[in-house]
Amino acid sequence: MAKKVFISFDYEHDDDLRTLLVGQSRHPGSPFEIADYSLKERLGGDWKAQVKEKIKGVSIVVVLCGEHTDSATGVSAELAIAQELSKEYFLLKGRSDKICRWPKGAKSTDKMYNWTWDNLKALIGGSR
Repeated sequence: MAKKVFISFDYEHDDDLRTLLVGQSRHPGSPFEIADYSLKERLGGDWKAQVKEKIKGVSIVVVLCGEHTDSATGVSAELAIAQELSKEYFLLKGRSDKICRWPKGAKSTDKMYNWTWDNLKALIGGSR
């Protein structure tokens, strides 16, 4: 059964990465489906509470890391929510040819994984 995934990413710089990950979720035999992902516009009212409800409904949070992830406040907030909810998450290096930055709030024990199909299957499939 496919795990439901929330994608956290820097909308201003890395929306193309989200598109690629959504595409991979549609591969035959994919161990995951995209349940929800970051929004460009802030949700009305208490957006963090609304994002928290979205993250509650997923199995895992994938944090797509790009060149500006360290300054993406939405990504940092989503990561903090995932940690608060004790949701499984991992950092995925979105650009193999660039320096990808860690989001603020990432733990010193967190690893940033290279984006390969084998890594995705292992990380989301639960065999890390």
